[in-house]
Amino acid sequence: MKHVKIQSHASLRKEMIAVARGKKAAPKDAGGISFESVEALLRLLTPQNRELLAIIRDKKPQSIAELAELTGRAPPNLTRTLGKLEAVGFVRLDLVDRRKIPIAAVHSLQIKIDPFSQNDRLEMA
Repeated sequence: MKHVKIQSHASLRKEMIAVARGKKAAPKDAGGISFESVEALLRLLTPQNRELLAIIRDKKPQSIAELAELTGRAPPNLTRTLGKLEAVGFVRLDLVDRRKIPIAAVHSLQIKIDPFSQNDRLEMA
């Protein structure tokens, strides 16, 4: 399972300054995928995006054009959405013969919310 950091911008900034000043070692997950909050993650998981992920997983389209046909969405809109989903590790876009093939890269998400602090965690499998 892959761990994803959930950390506020203020907390991230403090951490980066401490690392830059040599007061703290860089964390193992530095430079990895992170979200400012659980809410930011949930904004990506709209019903439309979840349906899109299911279509990618189930139909295995061989291009963005084919995915556009399956979803009825315009290719430019789809490309933007896929870029966002790829940036956070939910999909992978493999380049084959000048075609980008969308592949579901995540199969489950587990969110652990600490109700007493901002130390929430996300695990992706």
